[in-house]
Amino acid sequence: MTRLVRRSALTLCAASALAGCEPSLPPPPPGSALTAETIATRETPPQHQFKGVLAGKPIHLIVNNCKVYKVDPAEGENVSWTLVLEGEFYPLPTTCIRQSLTEGKGFITAFIGRQAFGAGGCCTGTPEYRSKDGLTWKPH
Repeated sequence: MTRLVRRSALTLCAASALAGCEPSLPPPPPGSALTAETIATRETPPQHQFKGVLAGKPIHLIVNNCKVYKVDPAEGENVSWTLVLEGEFYPLPTTCIRQSLTEGKGFITAFIGRQAFGAGGCCTGTPEYRSKDGLTWKPH
């Protein structure tokens, strides 16, 4: 019985550790003046970005690895990212299988579809959120 308890505890610990692991952006090439965020923004397809006006203010949003970031100008040609939306906590490791930003009339909808490792279908938690300003998000 103790072996089963120990094995279960180790499995739970490993799953918890993996849940916190997520791929980061690849580093910029050596000698590049551009940041990883700048390069990733330039390489991100249009369906994963929103540049427009929400709540009367211009805003640039990007979805990357099932998280939504606000993109702001930085030094030189660079940009910086500020996290504005990530999905609900899920106790097991997940992977991002589907993501998008879709413009509506006066709002933006983010779809952040994460799937638990080893599971089928989509998605863990609530995958769809809506915002009228790009900063405050509500499940949809």
